[in-house]
Amino acid sequence: MMDARNRPSIAAWEDICLTPMQACDIEEVLAIENHVYSYPWTHGNFLDALSHDYEAWLVRTTTSTTTATTDDLLAYFVTMRILNEVHLLNIAVRHNLHGQGLGRALLNKTITLMRDKGMESILLEVRPSNQRAIALYEHFGFAPIGRRKNYYPAANNMREDAIVMRLVL
Repeated sequence: MMDARNRPSIAAWEDICLTPMQACDIEEVLAIENHVYSYPWTHGNFLDALSHDYEAWLVRTTTSTTTATTDDLLAYFVTMRILNEVHLLNIAVRHNLHGQGLGRALLNKTITLMRDKGMESILLEVRPSNQRAIALYEHFGFAPIGRRKNYYPAANNMREDAIVMRLVL
């Protein structure tokens, strides 16, 4: 069980900011990625996304004290735009912040950003075993539109399907 002293507070939403991901942020992003995913993206995956001008955003909080300023990475997402549609490639929240509403806020921000950019829909893939993520996506109106067989790596050299979901903006 997570000790409350080790859990950063995200009660002060005004202290949270969205900033573009840079190559120098990848190691910090990987610390979250490797902790929350069984089959995480690699440094190369993130670097390729940035080099291809995919939109990659970080959620940070800045806390100032009299002795120091800390800039904590809380979450991130990566999208790829194709014409008038966006593909949500990766979205993650630091594990010790799960269940505090940050994922919901991040997905809401993603949808708002894409709507503001004139996108008509958002596509994503999700593992059928990731019921928590599926419930979140359905809450926002994402609907299943297909299935990719054997899409994800799984334990014991097996593969897991992906549910393709779409949100019309």
